[in-house]
Amino acid sequence: MSVTAEFHHIPVLFEETIASLNIRPDGVYVDCTSGGGGHSMAIAKLLSSGRLIAIDRDPEAIANLKNKFRDMPCVTVVHGNFFDIRKILNEAGIDAVDGILADLGVSSHQLDEPERGFSFHHDAPLDMRMSLEGMSAADAVNNLSQQELMKIISEYGEEKFASSISKAIVKARQIKPVETTFELSEIIKSAMPAAAKRDGHPARKTFQAIRIYVNGELDGLGDAVSDMFGCLKPGGRVSIITFHSLEDRTVKQALAPFSKGCTCPRSFPVCVCGKKPEAKLFKAVAPGEKELEENPRSRSARLRTAEKL
Repeated sequence: MSVTAEFHHIPVLFEETIASLNIRPDGVYVDCTSGGGGHSMAIAKLLSSGRLIAIDRDPEAIANLKNKFRDMPCVTVVHGNFFDIRKILNEAGIDAVDGILADLGVSSHQLDEPERGFSFHHDAPLDMRMSLEGMSAADAVNNLSQQELMKIISEYGEEKFASSISKAIVKARQIKPVETTFELSEIIKSAMPAAAKRDGHPARKTFQAIRIYVNGELDGLGDAVSDMFGCLKPGGRVSIITFHSLEDRTVKQALAPFSKGCTCPRSFPVCVCGKKPEAKLFKAVAPGEKELEENPRSRSARLRTAEKL
């Protein structure tokens, strides 16, 4: 696929996310994972004198975003990783913002384009790189030790058959390198008992684990969430959409300290620490029945929002 081809993505929790940002027409906003531009376009249309920074690490997404927003001067498209949000905003001459959005999921485009190698539903080179740079899934599968593979599959995929799957991968690659998504999928299936194969696609958790590892999705995510909150103006909001329990737990734990107030022992008659909550945390939002019917991929999605006090 050429980088100019249409980049397709179905934004999840779309209306809920836009509403959660409480957008002001003159505000400054950041879409950390702009992807197909669905959320970004909705934000941009609500701005008058405001500004939007649309970030993505995928060069195919960037080509699409530049085309999509070519007639909207309020939007600045940035090719980068939102883990570097402080640096990105500093280079854009922005001290603080009114709202930040991060959709941590893999885009529908990345899953549906066979040659990107994210999906076990298509036979394609084993790639999975969001940035199209650095280590690929094939590199990881063929070069990591059995112990490393087992740890990745167990921790990032929460896969209870990680030991047998990692052993099967090492055994298979001794005969020939594992080069395609279907090859890896068949190896995973061969390592699992029949009963386990009836509970969803047997390769789902392992593919998730390898994708997370290759893209460093959890490496420093907690710090990135803290940086996002730190970049907000008072009254500003950060809204983050997660797609699996590991992401959600990391985001929840990163935001929690900002909502903590007094740390004095309960036995103290008055507060002497002087600590006050920095954030108001909103209840996590899950997709409704209508969205689940229209987009089954949204099933595990959760939206968490924090407002800076």
